[in-house]
Amino acid sequence: MNRHAAVPFLIFLLSAAGLCQSRTWTVLCLGDSITACSGPFGCYRVALARLVAESGPHIRFVGTQESDSPFGKLRHEGYGGRTTEFLAENMDRLYSANPADIILLHSGHNHFVEEHPVPGILKATEQIMATARRINPRVVVMLAQVIPSGKLPKYSYLPELNAGLAVLAKRLDRPCQPVILVDQASGFDPVRDTVADMVHPNDQGAAKIAQRWYAALNGEIRRSRTACSQ
Repeated sequence: MNRHAAVPFLIFLLSAAGLCQSRTWTVLCLGDSITACSGPFGCYRVALARLVAESGPHIRFVGTQESDSPFGKLRHEGYGGRTTEFLAENMDRLYSANPADIILLHSGHNHFVEEHPVPGILKATEQIMATARRINPRVVVMLAQVIPSGKLPKYSYLPELNAGLAVLAKRLDRPCQPVILVDQASGFDPVRDTVADMVHPNDQGAAKIAQRWYAALNGEIRRSRTACSQ
């Protein structure tokens, strides 16, 4: 490449690097009532929005649902009382409306251990990701190992589910379609980190969830910026 041809190429590289740094990432929070947080309990989405507002990165939350927060309306796809199977059945409609860059998926409650629900939840989780990839082939899925519950024996299947989600994330992870496992279970205390029902997070529990999501988001966005600038 001659000296004159190199100048436009350098300008292109600098422009691309600038776009990487200034890009706003769209994020879809997907799940049940722990995501919707419409009841009298802590809301990880608000805690996460606070972390983003304080120190970045540039994120815009999207979804067909919305709730009030100190940071304005926060959009999401959280559905109280609904299962992962419900999300899978409606994913085409929900995600087509907002094909976000990144999905934060926390789902697996709202079954009973007597149902032996783990295989069905894992199948539905895989269906959610397949639908998302069909709509947005570059989607990043951040898949939570869900928070434990003190409501037993109803939710005694959750450790089995979280083990299965780890296997699923490893199997479905692709270089251009990352599936990032986010451990929301370790260190979450169903006694200290939930409200009286021992299922939904209190403010302390919500802050723990938000910190895990924030760390994962920051890591992925840094990785993408590095790849974009190379």
